[in-house]
Amino acid sequence: MTVLYHSPHQFEPLLPSDAKQQALLSKAGDLVRAATALTGKRVPQELHVLLRSMNSYYTNRIEGQHTRPHEIELALRKDFSTNKELAAKQRLAVAHIEAEAALEQRFTGEEAVATLYSQQAVQDVHSELFGRLPEQDWEVNDGQIVVPGQLRTREVSVGQHIAPAAAHVPELLAYWSQRYGSVRRGEAALVAMACAHQRLGWIHPFMDGNGRVMRLHTHLVLHALGLTHGLWSPLRGFARSQQRYYQLLAEADHTRRGDLDGRGNLSEQALVAWADYVLDMCLDQVQFMQHMLDFDAIKQRIEAALMVDATVHKSGVRPESLRAMHYLFLSGEELARGEFKSMLGLSDRLATDALGALVKRGFLRSDSPQGKVRFGLPQHALRLLFPKLWPEAEADAV
Repeated sequence: MTVLYHSPHQFEPLLPSDAKQQALLSKAGDLVRAATALTGKRVPQELHVLLRSMNSYYTNRIEGQHTRPHEIELALRKDFSTNKELAAKQRLAVAHIEAEAALEQRFTGEEAVATLYSQQAVQDVHSELFGRLPEQDWEVNDGQIVVPGQLRTREVSVGQHIAPAAAHVPELLAYWSQRYGSVRRGEAALVAMACAHQRLGWIHPFMDGNGRVMRLHTHLVLHALGLTHGLWSPLRGFARSQQRYYQLLAEADHTRRGDLDGRGNLSEQALVAWADYVLDMCLDQVQFMQHMLDFDAIKQRIEAALMVDATVHKSGVRPESLRAMHYLFLSGEELARGEFKSMLGLSDRLATDALGALVKRGFLRSDSPQGKVRFGLPQHALRLLFPKLWPEAEADAV
C-alpha cells in the first residue's frame, strides 16, 4: 500500500537515470523518424474527423464509459438518446472531440511543449473537457461535484495508491512542471512525455477525469512536437492494451525494490517499463497508419468499397468513380461538382446520378447541396477502406 506523501521529492524519479534512458532514447529516435515520414502524407479532411471520434471512443472506453461508434455519430448531429445515462455518455464523447480540436489549436509548435507542462495548462485541459458538459453531468460518485479545471480539495485513493494530500497538489504540480518543462527537445522530450503521463496520475490533481486529462495531455504533447498531424494517437493503443496500460501505470506507483532500483523513492525499474510501453504504443500506432495510408493499397481498397456498394447494395454507386475518388483521397482537396463529374467518363446524366449516389452513401461529403465535394468515410465502408482501424465501428455498421 502506498503511503500518503507530502514532499515533492518523494515521487522521484520523475525521469530514469541517464544510463537507464539509453534504450528508451533509441526507441524514441525510431518513433521520431517513423512519425516524421508519416506526417508528410496528405489525407482527406474526413479522416481527421473520423480519428477524433475514434480517439474519443477509445479514451472513454478505458474508463468504462464509452458509447457505440454509431451513437457518437448521432451525437455529433445533436441526435442524443432519450436514455439519460446513454445521453450523458454521448455528451462526454462529443466534449472530448471538441476539446481535442480546441486544445490542438491552442498548443501548436514546439514552443508550446513547455507551456503544456504548466499547472495552468493541466487545469485548462480539464476545463476544456468538462466545461463543455452541462452541470448535471458534473456529479460523480457520492454526490461529489467535479468543477471544470478545479484542483481537488479532498483525499482520494486509486487502487493501492493513496494520492498525496490535496493541500500539496499545487506544490507537486509545480515540481512536475519544472522537471518536465525543462527537458531538452528531441528524443528526450518523448521519454519525458511518457514519464509525465504516469507521474501526473500519481499526483491525481482532480476529483474525477484524471485519466482522460492524462491521455489528452500526452496526445497534445505529441501534437505540439509535430509528430501526429491528426493521423495517429496513442489513445487507440492504450485502449487496445487496456489491462497492460493499467498494470504498468499502477506498478510505477510502487516504492523502489531495493538498492539496485534507482535512487528515488519510487521504482525506477517500473517507470522505465512504463515509458517503454508508451513508446511501443506510439510506434505501433504510427506503423499501423503507415500501412493504412499506403497509396497503392488505398486505391485497391476504394475500388473494393465501390464495387461492393454497386453490386451488393445496388445503391447507384458506379465503379467508374474510382479514378476521381482516388484523386480526392491523394490530394486531400475538394472539387467542384462539375470537375468531379468530368473525371468519370460518363454522360452528364449518368455522371450526375453517380455523384448523387456517392453523396447519399457517404463516399462524398459536401457542405451544401451544390457545394464542392470531398472524400468521405462512411462507417458502413470502413471495413473495406481502412480495415481494422476501428473494428468496433466496423461491427457497429454491420
